[in-house]
Amino acid sequence: MLIGHMKEIVRHPVKSFSGESVRKSKIMDYGLYGDRGHAYLDESKKQNFLTITQFPEMVRYKARYIGEELLDEYPEVEVITPEGKIYDWEDEELIKEMENKSNRKISTIEYPPSHVPIGPIAVENIQLVTDASIDYLQEIWGEAEVDFRRFRPNLFISLKEKKPFIEEEWIGKRIKIGSEVEIELVGHCKRCMIITVNPDNAERDSSLHKTVIKERKNNFGVYASVIKTGDIHVDDEVHLLD
Repeated sequence: MLIGHMKEIVRHPVKSFSGESVRKSKIMDYGLYGDRGHAYLDESKKQNFLTITQFPEMVRYKARYIGEELLDEYPEVEVITPEGKIYDWEDEELIKEMENKSNRKISTIEYPPSHVPIGPIAVENIQLVTDASIDYLQEIWGEAEVDFRRFRPNLFISLKEKKPFIEEEWIGKRIKIGSEVEIELVGHCKRCMIITVNPDNAERDSSLHKTVIKERKNNFGVYASVIKTGDIHVDDEVHLLD
């Protein structure tokens, strides 16, 4: 059954940095190619990941892959700072800037393109949200426009029937994207303070999280596991499988 189309595909080459919207992506066993393939570690926290939770301005740093996407080696990872400077993700000047802003000692970690483990990827392989759910949340929040990037999904689906939160009814079922990829919806996405951070200016507004807690029991979006790998594209049809 046709349920919609792929509206946007987003991967995050560096964990907690702003992701890149791509026209197509390989779907690996672990999710989108290179998603959270690189991360910064907070050395003051026994090498825990440095994230937006500790350093909200991370959301204003943009990361993207530049070059051919090989299965044994990543392309170059380019970072654009909030001030518009461009660095390689491991550039010492970039790391020093982030250390000064966050008041933390930072190191780096990279995972191979063939396998990004649970850890840098939060729970399951892929996170999915729908346009109808975003639109409805904006209505009940009643504040500024709800930018879907606050929720850091990989897949943003435009529904044929605009029924808010219908994705939660798909839990336990499989969907097919394009001609190759199949994923299985496995559970709700519990939300944290990260959704309070505006992706453009890093300003925080706790009222959005309070709305999600009150109206949706702190659930928004769903997680999925990869069943069949392959390529997906923006505008691909999305089908719910029997």
